[in-house]
Amino acid sequence: MKTLKILLAIQLILTFGTSPVFGQNPEPPVPVEIMIGHKEVYSQFIIKKFFNPTSKFDFFGLATYSANYENNTAENSAVIISQVGYNFSNGFGVMTGIDFNSFSGFSPILGPKHSFANKKFLAVTNLSFFVNESLDAKLFGLYEYHPGISEKWKFYSRLQFIHNISLNDNEHNISNAYLRVGLQKKDFIFGLGGNFEWSGPNKVFSNNFGPFIRWEFE
Repeated sequence: MKTLKILLAIQLILTFGTSPVFGQNPEPPVPVEIMIGHKEVYSQFIIKKFFNPTSKFDFFGLATYSANYENNTAENSAVIISQVGYNFSNGFGVMTGIDFNSFSGFSPILGPKHSFANKKFLAVTNLSFFVNESLDAKLFGLYEYHPGISEKWKFYSRLQFIHNISLNDNEHNISNAYLRVGLQKKDFIFGLGGNFEWSGPNKVFSNNFGPFIRWEFE
């Protein structure tokens, strides 16, 4: 938990402490989300920013935390990703950074990435190779679709997933898929969500369903 707190503090410093540097660039919002599930509470925030209006370098950060209602801290889980990327063209690039998660711990990462965004669609795909003893590899995807349905309202949907394996041990570590569907009015989003997770070599399955709210900070 001490390591988690330190990494989360670094993430917050990178997110808010560097805003004057990134502020010259038209910035995407920083979404913060909470889902009140039937088994646990899930929270998440994401940031993606360029260093300046013409820079090919960007920063991507994601932090998630799940806490069960029985206050069993051993069953809680966290993922914190902080990475700096270099963009070539058409959304393709490379990245390096750090990854902390509850299933394999802390590790430096590097790998290829791709991102695309317009008014209706957002897509972020990263393939991370971990510099750790088990040589983990992780595929991360985040895809949002939010078309307008009236002057004030939008439809909101999201698919987000992680698939993590150990290349050295040829074993599955963890996979998850998060689904969201709801409505958006300006910066406020609400709806229903489902979290699905497969853990360990035997892919033990668990799920969590419930309403969520999300606010996109400008």
